Amino acid sequence: MPFRDALTRSLWLAPLALSLAFVLGVLAWVRANEADEQELQHQTLISDALSTEAQLRGSIDEERAHLRQLAAGLAGRVPSEATLAAHPEVNDGLRRLWLSVTWLDGRNRVLAEVPAGSAATRYEDGLSLHLTAPVAPDGVLVVRYAPALLLKRGVPWWLARKYDVQLVDSADQVIASTTDSPLRAAPGGPSYRVALTGPLRASPLAESMLTDAALELTLRDASVHGVGPLAWVLAAGFLPLIAAASWLIRRQMRHVQRAESAWRTEAAWRRAMEDSALVALRARDFDGRLLYVNRTFCDMVGLPAEALVGLLPPMPYWPPDALDELTERNRRNLAGQAPREGFEARWQHASGRAVDVVVFESPLVDAAGRQIGWMGSIVDVTERKRLEERERREVETLAHNARLTMLGEVASTLAHELNQPLTAIASYNAGITNSLAKLGVQDELVLGALQRLGQQAQHAGRIVARIREFLTRREPRHERCDLNEVISAALDLLRRDLQRRGITLDLHLAASVPAVLADAVLIEQVVINLVRNAADALQANNESGARIAVSSHVAGDFVRVDVRDNGPGLQGRRVEQLCAPFYSTKAEGMGMGLAICRSIIEAHQGVLDADEATGGGALFSFSLPLSRELTPEAAHD
Repeated sequence: MPFRDALTRSLWLAPLALSLAFVLGVLAWVRANEADEQELQHQTLISDALSTEAQLRGSIDEERAHLRQLAAGLAGRVPSEATLAAHPEVNDGLRRLWLSVTWLDGRNRVLAEVPAGSAATRYEDGLSLHLTAPVAPDGVLVVRYAPALLLKRGVPWWLARKYDVQLVDSADQVIASTTDSPLRAAPGGPSYRVALTGPLRASPLAESMLTDAALELTLRDASVHGVGPLAWVLAAGFLPLIAAASWLIRRQMRHVQRAESAWRTEAAWRRAMEDSALVALRARDFDGRLLYVNRTFCDMVGLPAEALVGLLPPMPYWPPDALDELTERNRRNLAGQAPREGFEARWQHASGRAVDVVVFESPLVDAAGRQIGWMGSIVDVTERKRLEERERREVETLAHNARLTMLGEVASTLAHELNQPLTAIASYNAGITNSLAKLGVQDELVLGALQRLGQQAQHAGRIVARIREFLTRREPRHERCDLNEVISAALDLLRRDLQRRGITLDLHLAASVPAVLADAVLIEQVVINLVRNAADALQANNESGARIAVSSHVAGDFVRVDVRDNGPGLQGRRVEQLCAPFYSTKAEGMGMGLAICRSIIEAHQGVLDADEATGGGALFSFSLPLSRELTPEAAHD
């Protein structure tokens, strides 16, 4: 991070550094270009020098060939000036290059000369060169020619304009030149010297040879070496301007950095406040596209901001079963018809659970005061809704409990009132039976009916007494009781109701179940609740062949009672959820039955459990501990 900050603070030097690199690159390119041009000039100079040397050598060879033809034409003729002047080769040579043609005898005496008396004065100031050829039978032809004229006529005009062409000797003296000055001058530009192949004869009478004569080409308009002054001027003016611009950029960057630091601080504060707010925030444009969401909104719907920003309706947190309703409401909200007091909606968390929210919409305005969309503030009211629903259910439960209490009191009073008529019926039945016996009536039909009447009256009395005892509020009493009898008594109260519902009741009570210490009334309540719940589940499933099986057996140090049905089963619910207070799978249920049953069994140091039954259905069971003094061995002793 320190290196990164230092790099950011020194970014203003980048234009200056790039400009310096650019200037150095331009200067290097100019220098390299000049070097390339100089090399090209040198190569061109060499090529032109060699070409010029070849042309001059060709011209000399051509003149030598003309001289041999002249010598062959004069062979055997009488030497005279007229003979020379009349020969066409002489005239052609004088028009081309020759200064004079001299005919010598074997002793090098002049026999004839054209022009006569060496009248040729065109190039007398310069050194002249000679060509010789023998003439039969005994003579020599000598042609004198000017090297300067050879250069002017043998060098192309374009080459003569580009170079100074000179013939020089070993002493660096100018023999001939294409310029007007015959003297050797210091070269003003690059030059190249190439030796002329073959000797050049300087004197016709002696063996005076210019064996080291050379042809030199000097470039007239040579380019200036080094970087041009214009490039230096441009670089000298460009660098101060770039330095000033870099300083201004540095100054501007400092202003920008201070503004950016203030903006980052403000944005961090704003972001921290938005993320720490308990209210979810979202910003949308006029098309409903999400522009911004805070962390509370993301936590509310269970999706990250990267997956939400940029989305158009329908949104992924809308419940699938309410898309039409939410789409229509979203259309009205984007049209500006959202209620100012907010509206309630139900969304769906990414995990699938429902989320109840209250949404408040307000215009989203930019820095210029123009509305660019809508800003939403969303409050999660799921917990509040749950508490309200729980409170409502508690109120209903309390009201229902009050009704049950009132009904219990009425039932207790009714049981008390019914007890006297039933006792009177039993007494009258016994009196009639005794009277008939004294009178000697032996009608078996009448006596049997009276006997059954007495039995039913006693049974009705026992039922009323049991109901009265069940409804009477009292402290639990742990007494020695037969669990099978408690189960049978409880089922006697439900048997007719089960028959009416078409449910078959199977009872499997083990004969070896010992007595336990328990409150018979509370245990009877547990059995009644478990069997009634099974009956309600079977009736709600509405299947034929509904069956409930109640069994008891000894399991180790416990007596276990099972209530099994062939209904829909627990459907993945566990006993902790089923026994939670106010939880019920029935629309009219209070959610207290199983919770009370569990409390009763645990008060007896027992365990209430629930599981899926083998072959389908639910299995509810409770276990009560055996007391040591009530084991069969202890009872026998």
